[in-house]
Amino acid sequence: MASRKKRFYDQVKEWVIIILLVLIVRATLLQAYVIPTPSMENTLLVGDFLFVFKPSFGFVIPFTDIKIPEDVKPKRGEVVVFKFFNENKDYVKRVIALEGDTVEIRNKRVYLNGKPLKEDYVIFSDPKTYDGLSGYSREEFQEYWEKGFFASDIRVRDNFGPVVVPKGTAFVMGDNRDESWDSRFWGPLPYKYLRGKPLIIYFSFDWKKKRVRFERLFKVVWNI
Repeated sequence: MASRKKRFYDQVKEWVIIILLVLIVRATLLQAYVIPTPSMENTLLVGDFLFVFKPSFGFVIPFTDIKIPEDVKPKRGEVVVFKFFNENKDYVKRVIALEGDTVEIRNKRVYLNGKPLKEDYVIFSDPKTYDGLSGYSREEFQEYWEKGFFASDIRVRDNFGPVVVPKGTAFVMGDNRDESWDSRFWGPLPYKYLRGKPLIIYFSFDWKKKRVRFERLFKVVWNI
């Protein structure tokens, strides 16, 4: 009887250690993430299962939201995973601009610091072009954008700004521009919410065709 109890306690101890190790790895090194929407097509597809490398933007203390250092700056063009402000959900988008950059969108084309941005990865799924907002001074548009006042206004999708990205923040967008809710709407993304960069697609499933996308398995997506 004693030996049976000892084996049971040893097994429990092993499982506790394994679970703790998994939680620590998830909190500090790798996180699994599934693409839920078409906002990053065709770079990332709905049903892509990713491993996200978390140390890219600092070390998150396990079981907390404390990140050290807090404000690690990403690079323009990087695909990043971030916590959506104070909500318990993660998003994935591409970094378009950093603090101090001027961003403007004219008829769906992005201009960075006055020059058109070359974006071979972008797709458009809606032929309609919205005219944008009128009646705002540049200062008013900047203020309202930073406060997230345009979060539900589709008119900023295709014609936007210009705005200057505030200090400590980035301007992020989805590659599928007509199907992405991003910095055009809800404002600049503070660096402190960055959680990592997609590393590899370890599984991919096409929910519409009910098939595994074998051609995407183990595709490296680091810095795509």
